[in-house]
Amino acid sequence: MDNWNNAVEESTDLGAVLRKGKEILFQGFNWESHKYDWWENLEKKVPDIAKSGFTSVWLPPAINSFSPEGYLPQNLYLLSSSYGSEQQLKALLQKLKKYKVRAMADIVINHRIGTTQGHGGLYNRYDGIPLAWDEHAVTSCTGGLGNQSTGDNFHGVPNIDHSQHFVRKDIIGWLQWLRSVGFQDFRFDFARGYSAKYVKEYIEAAKPIFSVGEYWDSCNYSGSVLEYNQDSHRQRIINWIDATGQLSSAFDFTTKGILQEAVKGQFWRLRDPQGKPPGVMGWWPSRAVTFIDNHDTGSTQAHWPFPSNHIMEGYSYILTHPGTPTVFYDHFYDGDDSVHEQIVKLMEIRRSGEIHSRSSVRILEAKDNLYSAVIGDKICIKIGDGSWSPSDREWTLATSGQRYAIWQKQQ
Repeated sequence: MDNWNNAVEESTDLGAVLRKGKEILFQGFNWESHKYDWWENLEKKVPDIAKSGFTSVWLPPAINSFSPEGYLPQNLYLLSSSYGSEQQLKALLQKLKKYKVRAMADIVINHRIGTTQGHGGLYNRYDGIPLAWDEHAVTSCTGGLGNQSTGDNFHGVPNIDHSQHFVRKDIIGWLQWLRSVGFQDFRFDFARGYSAKYVKEYIEAAKPIFSVGEYWDSCNYSGSVLEYNQDSHRQRIINWIDATGQLSSAFDFTTKGILQEAVKGQFWRLRDPQGKPPGVMGWWPSRAVTFIDNHDTGSTQAHWPFPSNHIMEGYSYILTHPGTPTVFYDHFYDGDDSVHEQIVKLMEIRRSGEIHSRSSVRILEAKDNLYSAVIGDKICIKIGDGSWSPSDREWTLATSGQRYAIWQKQQ
C-alpha cells in the first residue's frame, strides 16, 4: 500500500505530505489546559516547538463549547473559548505560520449541543446561532428526527446525522472557513461515530494538508491481560483509513496498547508472527500516527496511561520507527528538562538518520527484557534491560538513556 513515488508535489496535492512521510506532530495541550491562558502560553513556546523540529501542532477545539475542554461544541463559528479569545487564537496561528509550523484543528463533528428544546423535549435544535439546524440534523438514535447513526453513539448528547445533505454542506462550509482562518491540518474526534466516507468527502472539499482520525476502540484482552495478537484491532483502524479513500491517517492505538505492556519487560510483544511491528505501523506505516499518551489516555483523565517510569523507552521506539510520531505536551514541557532534551535529541536522530513514515524495520531481538532493530539503513536501537550492541564497527553510539541506546551508521 505504500509504494508512492517520492516526487515533490505542490502543497495543494492532498497526498504530498503523506508521501514525503517526514512529519512529527506535537499535541499542544492536555485535559487541564483550559484553566490557563492557553493560546498565550503556546504562542510563547512556538520558537522552541519550531526549533525542535515539529511540523504540526494539534490544538484543542478552538470553538465555543458547553464544556470547557471543548468537546461539547455548540456555536461552531464562535472562536472564543476557555483557551482564549479569537484575537489570542489568531495571534497564535500567525506565529505558527511565521515559524512554518502547521496548526491542526480538532474537528468535533460527531455531536453538537442544542440551544433550544425540540422533538421529545430534548435540546436538539440549534436556533439563534449559525448553522441553525432543526431536529432533522440529529440522529434518531439520540432523540432527533434524522436517520439512524452511521457509526457508534456518543451517549448523552445529540449526535449529528451526516447522512443529511444540508448537514454535510454546512460542515464543509465550516471546515473551509477554518482553513481560511489559518488551520492547515485536521484531527477528527470520535471517528467511530460516523461513516468514514463522510470524512473522505470533508477532506476532499476542505483540502487539509494532513489529516488524522481518532478511531479508538478497545484492544483485545483476556481478562486484564493484553493478548499477543492484536490483528483484528489494527484491521479495524486500517478499514477506517481505507474508507476515507486513504486520505486520512489514524492514531495507532494498537501500537500504544502493545508498547505500554512491552516496556514492562515483555518486549516479545513488539514482533508479530510475520516478524513485523505489531501495530498499524507494521501494516500501513504511512497512515499510522504513533503516540504514547494523549489528553484522554494520560493527563488527569488517565483512562489508559503509559507507565510513567518508561516514557523515554516509549519515545525511543516511536521516534526511531516508521509511522508519524506524536509528542505529548505533558512529556515535552511538564516533565523534567532531561526528558525534553532527550526527545529533541531523538528527533534530531530521526532527521539525520533519514527515517520517514515508511522506513524499513528489521527486528533483531524481541524477548522479555530486550528489543533491538535496524531502521532504514542508518539507525539501530536497543530497548530494555538486556545487554546488546551492534557487532559491526561502522555503528557509532548516537545517544542513550535509561534502558535505551541508539546507534548511527557512519557514511
